[in-house]
Amino acid sequence: MFAPGISGHRPIRQRLLERLEAGRIRGSLLFAGPEGIGKRRVALELAQREICFRRSACGQCEGCRMFEGDDLPFELPNLLRITPEGKAGVIRIDQIREGLDSANQPRFSRGVIEWASLAPPPRCHRWILVEEAHRLNESSANILLKTLEEPPEGTHFILVTHRPEAVLQTIRSRCERIPFAPLSEAEAWEVARARGWAEADRARWSALGEGSLRHLEEDAFRRAEAQVEAWLALLGGAAFSEVSGPLLPEKDATQAQSEQLRLPLELLLRLLADLARIRAGAPPVLAPWAGRLAALAAGATDFRSGQEAALEALRHLPRNLNAEPLLREVALALRAA
Repeated sequence: MFAPGISGHRPIRQRLLERLEAGRIRGSLLFAGPEGIGKRRVALELAQREICFRRSACGQCEGCRMFEGDDLPFELPNLLRITPEGKAGVIRIDQIREGLDSANQPRFSRGVIEWASLAPPPRCHRWILVEEAHRLNESSANILLKTLEEPPEGTHFILVTHRPEAVLQTIRSRCERIPFAPLSEAEAWEVARARGWAEADRARWSALGEGSLRHLEEDAFRRAEAQVEAWLALLGGAAFSEVSGPLLPEKDATQAQSEQLRLPLELLLRLLADLARIRAGAPPVLAPWAGRLAALAAGATDFRSGQEAALEALRHLPRNLNAEPLLREVALALRAA
């Protein structure tokens, strides 16, 4: 009764299935947990199981084939997907009210609220999946409030986010929160190996991922590796202008610049946490870089000012899109330490 292509989260999936079959599943759910651990895929499984000819999300029938691949349609017989759009990476009010894409062309025939009120296909519910729900702007969140509070019979909203604190509190209060934990190292590596990753990359891939699949694509993994190396160089006293390239956002990327900046800042905080662990006599989480970290930890430098600068930068990311000065300020705080 479970999709074969999903790794981990079996207790949550079992509990959701039992509640669905018993008619006890809430109308609005908030799937919250670290980025890249499969929350979205678990949400899709609920809809896929109903379209599956075997009612099991078998992954082989014509019904299941509609759910294959990463580039899913925005509308399927029992599923509507709402995703952030544009360079700003936000979910706008017209996506909720009118169902228009960034080019102002119909992407699906009705707005979310009208779509939710339609009768579901036979033996199905209507599922509305809001991906990266923290990217709802205030207007789009407010227009959803009433429908989230009392969804039409047979309709379920699933909001997926790795930043629940950034979701409007009035939205959070109307949803049942379903917490997701990271995958185990073995579960995550099983997926990576199936995608062709070599055993030689396992230690670094697993350490960077922390139980997530965010680096399944090699470009993302190599960029994260380069960002770790850049921060280690800056922590060692290198000039920002010489090593900052991997830390700066890619201009042609589809991902919003603020989201591109989040990863290197979070990596810096992980490196600083590992320095504290080593000084306390504990092993680092980023074990493949243990030698470089141990050499830095052996010095007398106190990197608390750098940590505070990184945390402050993360807090201001939604408002501050001037990437280079923001990162340079963090690097200066590291050097000042």
